[in-house]
Amino acid sequence: MGKINVARVILGGLVAGLIINISEYVLNIYVVAEESAAIMERLGLAQPGMHQIVWFLALTFLLGILIVFLYAGMRPRFGAGAKTAVIAGVAVWLVAMMGVAADVILGLVPANLIVLTGAWSLVETVVAAVVGAWLYQESA
Repeated sequence: MGKINVARVILGGLVAGLIINISEYVLNIYVVAEESAAIMERLGLAQPGMHQIVWFLALTFLLGILIVFLYAGMRPRFGAGAKTAVIAGVAVWLVAMMGVAADVILGLVPANLIVLTGAWSLVETVVAAVVGAWLYQESA
């Protein structure tokens, strides 16, 4: 069992984060923009500005790195490949969705929006995990 190749975790994680960021752009600009704007208005909040968007981008790149790091740690037990990447992606997605569920429980966001964005993010996270894992290699 080799050590985790940190450079490849970062490479794969940045690519995974890029995939998620592109997908989130499409989701938030073209799919749920109107509903999200209505929620922000109802809550009396301003629309996200560049400062918040930069934070979202950075956090998503960190999320990609976390997914590939988890994959790298799981490889010795589950084996290298897409199945392990999917498990890592779904695990991270589940943790993220637990936080989002609070918004529904508190009545801040309608459940139908969370179902749509949750399904979307599951697909993007799994795709990102598989691509990020494909770029990962153990140290020589």
